[in-house]
Amino acid sequence: MNNQEVSKIFFTLADMLDIEGKENRFALIAYRRVAEQLANLDRDINAIAQAGELRSIAGVGQAIAEKIDSLLKTGSFSLLDRLQREIPIGVVQMLAVPDMGPKRVKMLWQDAGIQSVEQLEQAARAGKLAGRPGLGPKMEAKIIANIEATKKRGAADRTPLGLAYPLAHGLLRKLMEVPIVQRASVAGSLRRMKETIGDIDLLVSANEVEPVMEAFVNLPQVAEVIARGPTKSSVRLHTGQQVDLRVIQPPHWGAALQYFTGSKDHNVRLRERALKKGYSLNEYSLTRVKDGKDVFCHEEREVYEKLGLPFIPPELREDRGEFDRAVPRLIELADIRGDLQMHTTWSDGSTSIEEMARGAKARGYEYILITDHSQSLGVTNGLSPERLKQQRKEIDAVNAKGLGVRVLQGAEVEIKADGTLDYSDEMLASLDIVLASLHTSLRQEHDKVTQRVLSAIRNPHVDIFAHPTGRLNYEASDASKSRPGADLDMEAIFAACKEASTILEINASPERLDLNDLNARRALDVGCNLVISTDAHNSAMLGNMHYGVAIARRGWATADRVVNTWPLNRLLKYVSRSNLES
Repeated sequence: MNNQEVSKIFFTLADMLDIEGKENRFALIAYRRVAEQLANLDRDINAIAQAGELRSIAGVGQAIAEKIDSLLKTGSFSLLDRLQREIPIGVVQMLAVPDMGPKRVKMLWQDAGIQSVEQLEQAARAGKLAGRPGLGPKMEAKIIANIEATKKRGAADRTPLGLAYPLAHGLLRKLMEVPIVQRASVAGSLRRMKETIGDIDLLVSANEVEPVMEAFVNLPQVAEVIARGPTKSSVRLHTGQQVDLRVIQPPHWGAALQYFTGSKDHNVRLRERALKKGYSLNEYSLTRVKDGKDVFCHEEREVYEKLGLPFIPPELREDRGEFDRAVPRLIELADIRGDLQMHTTWSDGSTSIEEMARGAKARGYEYILITDHSQSLGVTNGLSPERLKQQRKEIDAVNAKGLGVRVLQGAEVEIKADGTLDYSDEMLASLDIVLASLHTSLRQEHDKVTQRVLSAIRNPHVDIFAHPTGRLNYEASDASKSRPGADLDMEAIFAACKEASTILEINASPERLDLNDLNARRALDVGCNLVISTDAHNSAMLGNMHYGVAIARRGWATADRVVNTWPLNRLLKYVSRSNLES
């Protein structure tokens, strides 16, 4: 049994307990956290168990270690056996369909005898769900649409950026320890920082190939060697991803890095450009057509220079205008001065305000905005108006310590199903900066959910519309789960934000990446300003900022259009002015 199989069993265990409804939520969280840790282990779980080191895995205590040990030795354990006897696996699989929570799944299973996604779809198409609690014709239609969307996502077989990126860079660090390796880089869609990744592509520059390949196929993260050749090897990791490594001779590095970064459409345009300049372009060099002489490019930049082009950053290489207009200086991580969305122990975060401030200072930030959830989002321990006032006192106390970073008070205010906000205007006016966002009723009809958002954007106290669509690329507690965003009229949203001077957020949490790159670019074209925020729930998550910066770069964002690159006085003046003008 491999890492992924053990992880999947613990995710399934948590889902079955959730459907059963007898276990407390903290136990469910513990099982899901362990499942996530198992999914991302870079060592074989069997080797860890044999070494007696299961409790070295984060979140694994004695009871869970015993379950894992039993699972590896016998294929099961008593709690799993009981739940598998009592709850059909098809019932558990129904949870993967958006809008199908554990209570609804349990009700349909026990009251209607529905035991699989297929039976659920058949019942919905036959109109047999309407009339049951919380289920009407509109919900039946949503269930059908959600099942169809889930089937499409399942066929895509791509890894979210936030899972592929740390895996790939962990491998690169190991390869750089091989003495003969001169350079190493990710390539492909990962280097272009696309939202999802197929196979992970790695490039290494070295004069000798065999020692690098030997080190690669024997990395502890490798579960299986798929192929091994003279310059390329492919492996499958314990986490399930395929990784392809190419070893490049140093003179070919620039051409190879450009070629294997892609995209295919970008490279087609570049090869056409090369032919017009009298060259052919391949992964090894530029070759002069007239005499067949190779022109080697030690640096990627030289490929573009020799073709009469400015260097095109990897994030823009999608043939979306990078050859047809001047490429501006894109925003960089070093431009960020502050983080304007984060959560603390006041709501659903795990770190105190002071710890968040110290973490931000360590990253060189000048300011942060504390944005704990508002009161109606009960599952997150949202703040009542009275608790919000108490929080202000703690923020003032932290600022009084002179940590070198200014702590602002905000809130992530829920846009309720009827379009009203979760706090009164008086309470909103007491905050330094206000975020509004959607977490509930995301499946409302197009016009209704759009009008709900427009009402919030036009509220003079709302400064930022956060993670606009509300989508999830995956869940930290279960990487197999995702959630489509609300069906918004984005053009109407952009126009309203421009008119009201409301800032649109690129949420840098790899679970969200919302706005996406295309929407970010369109928002900028319309004239909106952006903010890149991590939505951090602990100080370590502040390090996710680079994901949001990458999405902004893919959207052609420059630093001046991203408000958290501004000095604090300019930012506060802007939100004050926008409120007054609205």
